Amino acid sequence: MVANPPFSDKRWSNGIDPLHDPYDRFQPFGAPPARQGDYAYLLHIVRSLKSTGKGACILPHGVLFRGNAEAGIRRNLIRKGYIKGIIGLPANLFYGTGIPACIVVVDKQDAHARKGIFMIDASGGFMKDGPKNRLRAQDIQRIVDVFNKRLEVPKYARMVSVEEIEKNEFNLNLPRYIDSQQPEDIQDIEGHLRGGIPTADVDALQGYWTVCPQLRETLFKPNRPGYVDLAVEKTAIKSAIYDHPEFAAFISGMNAHFAAWRQKTARTLRELKAGCHPKEIIAALSEDLLAHYTGKPLIDNYDVYQHLMDYWSETMQDDCYLIAADGWRAETSRIIEKDKKGKEKDKGWNCDLVPKALIVARYFAKDQTAIDQLAAELESVTAKLAELEEEHGGEEGAFSELEKVNNACVTARVKEIKVDMEATAESAALNDWLKHNEQESDLKKRLKDAEIALDAKACAHYPKLTEVEIQTLVVDDKWLATVDGTIHGEMDRVSQQLTRRVRELAERYKQPLPEIEREVAALETRVRGHLEQMGLRWR
Repeated sequence: MVANPPFSDKRWSNGIDPLHDPYDRFQPFGAPPARQGDYAYLLHIVRSLKSTGKGACILPHGVLFRGNAEAGIRRNLIRKGYIKGIIGLPANLFYGTGIPACIVVVDKQDAHARKGIFMIDASGGFMKDGPKNRLRAQDIQRIVDVFNKRLEVPKYARMVSVEEIEKNEFNLNLPRYIDSQQPEDIQDIEGHLRGGIPTADVDALQGYWTVCPQLRETLFKPNRPGYVDLAVEKTAIKSAIYDHPEFAAFISGMNAHFAAWRQKTARTLRELKAGCHPKEIIAALSEDLLAHYTGKPLIDNYDVYQHLMDYWSETMQDDCYLIAADGWRAETSRIIEKDKKGKEKDKGWNCDLVPKALIVARYFAKDQTAIDQLAAELESVTAKLAELEEEHGGEEGAFSELEKVNNACVTARVKEIKVDMEATAESAALNDWLKHNEQESDLKKRLKDAEIALDAKACAHYPKLTEVEIQTLVVDDKWLATVDGTIHGEMDRVSQQLTRRVRELAERYKQPLPEIEREVAALETRVRGHLEQMGLRWR
């Protein structure tokens, strides 16, 4: 049984007498408070389950620590062994309330032999979604994996014995058992007074030094016991990290690691047929990726998992349902839109499974390169026109006499001053503008014609595609190429974290207090000298 009852329902007892309940839902545990119905719903679930039944109920955190009648109910449930686990959720997750909630997991099977309660504090795993918070796919998967496997994860999950709970007077408030607080970034006073980066801050980056032991010596040099100095210029921190042989080898190894998964997965995805089940596909695919990155240094396998799930939600899911319905078919369709008057307009064509960009990239790359070149030339000419208008657009500039800066007005002005010997500079500027304007018009036409021609070529190529070619375009060029890019982005983020932290430490302790005091004294002397020169006295 699963339930999400109304939090702290004050009307739960309407129509019933808890002390004489015909279903014995509140005995031997005790009756919930008249105006606090959370345990009423939980006890209803407990009573409804058979001897091997299991349930999960979402309740406010108050059920874990409130006293009086609820404390007695909680104590009796724990002693019975019915509570198998508690999962703390983020605040502001549910509509209508901003308070944090938890999932109380009930299991009657082997309850008499239960010696503890498995607790998870998942309050830190979420993303902002408008005014509310939302669990990401990786947050849900992490909770499920940790709970099902009973994994002890520091600051996240642990098995808490009944004896320990008894010592805390049956209070189940999660912070009593799981310290999920992140360590504070402490300012080192001696470092500020005497200079030097604290070795403790460098030691905190041990994950990086385990992978790249020599990188630490490259970035830092000894100062005095307990402190080090930056061994490279601050501007060279990033290059020192990225160019280090050990770090380059690590990145290369991670790229090869993904390539192995990509090769294996490509074979599996090409075997999809009409009638396949997309939910089974993503379940197997995501679990395999999660396992593939488990235990890898510096990278969280659940972050990698999230990239795949995001892409699945955005694009891949729809593609798989198309394949499940029609197989590997790539057919174009016209885009017809109606205006406000109901008149239909042809807006071109598209293909959901194989977008035009994939066809162009694989079969018409030269055409696209030519178009890109035309676009670059057009951008350059347009910039030159804007520069001319900026340069000669003042009150006495060449364009000051024009009503508008367009081809007609400029041409008319050129004719008007053709015989004026004193307007040579103005005429030259205007003719220069006309020349570039003509180039711009010509490039626009050539660009439009080239785009139309490429569009027609791409559309005509779809009927020629074989099933193998469609599979290559979709699996390799679309799906796995996108996932590859996002996972490589995750590796970039990991390396940027190290760069940012090293730069932050170097900046924090770059000037000890005596040096700052000397600098202030020197500036004060200079200011006093300036004031004396101005005839003022410093007091």
